[in-house]
Amino acid sequence: MRFLHTSDWHLGRSLHRADLREAQAAFLDHLVETARSERVDAVLVAGDVYDRAIPPVDSVALYEDALARLRATGARVILISGNHDSARRLGVNSALIDASGVHLRTRPAALADPVLVADDHGQVAVYGVPYLEPAMGLGAADDAQPGAGTRSHASVLSGAVGLIRADAAARGATRTVVLAHAWVANGRDERERAESAERQASASERDISVGGVGYVPASVLGGFSYVALGHLHGRQTLAENMRYSGSPLPYSFSEKDHSKGTWLVEIGVDGKASAEWVKAPVYKRLTVIQGRIDALLTAREHNGHENDFVAVTLTDTTRPEGAMERLRARFPHILTLEFKPEGVTADPRNYRQKVKGRDDLTVAAEFVRHVRNADATGPERELLEAAFTAARTSGDRTSGDGENAAGGEG
Repeated sequence: MRFLHTSDWHLGRSLHRADLREAQAAFLDHLVETARSERVDAVLVAGDVYDRAIPPVDSVALYEDALARLRATGARVILISGNHDSARRLGVNSALIDASGVHLRTRPAALADPVLVADDHGQVAVYGVPYLEPAMGLGAADDAQPGAGTRSHASVLSGAVGLIRADAAARGATRTVVLAHAWVANGRDERERAESAERQASASERDISVGGVGYVPASVLGGFSYVALGHLHGRQTLAENMRYSGSPLPYSFSEKDHSKGTWLVEIGVDGKASAEWVKAPVYKRLTVIQGRIDALLTAREHNGHENDFVAVTLTDTTRPEGAMERLRARFPHILTLEFKPEGVTADPRNYRQKVKGRDDLTVAAEFVRHVRNADATGPERELLEAAFTAARTSGDRTSGDGENAAGGEG
């Protein structure tokens, strides 16, 4: 039996205000074509369909169209809600939609109610575990779970898996698939997380840790034919039968080196899974460049990056005038600009220490120097002094009006 494992579409998300609707639509076209050409039995969507609880109308339309086209390929769609989704909104009318071959698992109460997908060798039981907020637990099923009074991500997912194992045993299911949206890790991944960009948590992921501990040991999800995970935006293989597909697009510059796509999973008669990576189309590359502005505008090493989404760090000794406009002439899709002048070290003093004993004009002038690594000019200091004088005059008038009003009331 063949499945496509995808997750973290984040429909409605932008990249530093760059519109990604066209890129998201292109990925969904690719997903539909892959489902058709590979003749998959089901598409597994492991959460975070939308980027926020109330998605834009055009994102809802994109989602609806994708589901209809995926079903037209003959594949069923099994989808869970993630921590970015509104489970209630995403799962509306799920009982009716089930009959169409689209199965929405957004309620903890339904996580042990599998979708049964049949082939010539029998059935595969597919269980969907939506994102579980530890504070909410598993609802009525909590009372039967050990450790219900000390909830964590690990405890609530362990409770959910316990319910699933009990259902699978009662059915005599030998081929089982679980979808889950969580931060799952094993010991090796914890050691390698800092060394491998592909395994690092991305800047675009929302922190779901509780009390500083958000991850769930991979052992909690052991023993199933395949576990399709969502939440982390970089693809990962925790075991041959346990994987993250990652997001289909890079949603931060920390993901610039990620390979984006989906897992094509095949489960044999014996219940063992194998997976093949299917690369997604690249809408625009993400490129990070650093240097002095004149070099960035002329250097040949940056040829071919003109159409990329670009993040720039300038190292000029003073902040160049009109830097963004000048850079945009060569890199029209520049998204971020940071200034880190060469040879400047961070000031270790805190804010209170920096301003102690200094008047307003001196503090403002030092801020100008901090921003562009050059002193305020004479005209700029005059402008700042005029602004402070105007603010003080306005404040004095307001204070006087207040005293008069208070006196009148007396």
